[in-house]
Amino acid sequence: MPGLYSSNSEVDLDRHDYLHESSPEAHGKLLLHDLLDISPILSEAAGAIVDDSFTRCFKSNPPEPWNWNVYLFPLWCLGVLTRYVVLFPLRVVLLFAGWLIFLPSFSLVHFLLRKNDKLRRQLERYLVEFICSVFVASWTGVVKYHGPRPSMRPKQVFVANHTSMIDFIILEQMTAFAVIMQKHAGWVGLLQSTILESLGCIWFNRTEAKDREIVVKKMKEHVEGTDNNPLLVFPEGTCVNNEYTVMFKKTPFELDCTVCPIAIKYNKIFVDAFWNSKKQSFTNHLLRLMTSWAVVCDVWYLEPQTLKPGETPIQFAERVRDIIAVRAGIKKVPWNGYWKHERPNPKHSEQKQQGFAESVLRRLQER
Repeated sequence: MPGLYSSNSEVDLDRHDYLHESSPEAHGKLLLHDLLDISPILSEAAGAIVDDSFTRCFKSNPPEPWNWNVYLFPLWCLGVLTRYVVLFPLRVVLLFAGWLIFLPSFSLVHFLLRKNDKLRRQLERYLVEFICSVFVASWTGVVKYHGPRPSMRPKQVFVANHTSMIDFIILEQMTAFAVIMQKHAGWVGLLQSTILESLGCIWFNRTEAKDREIVVKKMKEHVEGTDNNPLLVFPEGTCVNNEYTVMFKKTPFELDCTVCPIAIKYNKIFVDAFWNSKKQSFTNHLLRLMTSWAVVCDVWYLEPQTLKPGETPIQFAERVRDIIAVRAGIKKVPWNGYWKHERPNPKHSEQKQQGFAESVLRRLQER
C-alpha cells in the first residue's frame, strides 16, 4: 500500500492522464475509477467517515465564540470574573451549608428511627429531595416541570433519556426515585452505598456478567412493592449529548407493568450539561456546572404507556423512545449505547480487512 503514494508508483495523482482510461500514457497504470471500483468497502468506509452518527452522539458541541472584537472581549472578561469570583464561591458556601444540614439530619433519622420503618423511609425521602434541591440551586438551576408529578404506585416504571448524572438529581428533587445506576468509585460510590441505598436504588457493574440477571430480578421485586419508591431507569445505558437518543435496552419493557416516559431537554445557551465520563470525572463536571451562569432545562412527565397486544418488548421500547424523542426534540439513531464502553469485536474488523484484501488482489489479477 505505501507504493500507491510514492513518486515512483504506478498511481500518479499529479498527471492529468490518470483520469482518462483512453489515454495512451495511461496504459498499464491503475486509474482513478479503477481505484474507486476496487471494492464497495471503500464507499462504506468513506460514508462512515463523512457521517459518523455514532460518535456524534457522544461529542460536546462547543458554542461559537462571541468575544471576537474589542467591544465584546471586555464584557466576556467581566462575565468570567463574575462567574468564578462571585457566583462560584457563593455556590460553594450554599452547597456546604446544605450538606451541614443534611448529613446530621439523615444520620439521626437513619439510626434513631430503625424501629419505625415507615416514618424513617418517609423522612429519608424528604431529606434526599432536599439535598438534591441544594445541588440544583448550586448550579442556579432553572427547571420547568410539565405534567403530573409521579406518584408511588405498584406495577410502574419510569424511563428517561440520559445526558448526565445530574438527570437523576433534577428528577430526584421532585420525587424520591429508586434508580437503576452504574456503580461508581470515589465519593459518588460512597453516596450510592450509603444514602441512596436507603431509597431502594439498584446498582450494576458492566464488567460483571451475572449482574444483569441479578438486576432484572431486583427490578421485578421492586415494582411489585406497594410502598417502594417509584423505579427510574435510563434505558439508553449511557450518557448521550442530548441531541440524539440511542437504542433503549428492553429490560424495563419486559416487567409486565406500566411504563411512564420522561423527556429531559437542556438549553445549551448557558452550559452544555452533557457528561462525557470517559474524558471528565463527575467532580470536574460539577465544577463546570457551578462555574456556569445557569443550568436550564425542561422536564416532561408524559402519558403512561402499556404493552399493546402482539407487541414485542423491543417494539414497545422503540415506541416509547419515539415519544420521548419527539417531545424533547432529539434525533433517534439505531446504535447500541454500550458500544461507547466496549471495543468492537475484532472478528468484524478482520472480516472487513479480508474482504478488502481479496477484492484488491482480484482486481490486480484481472489487469
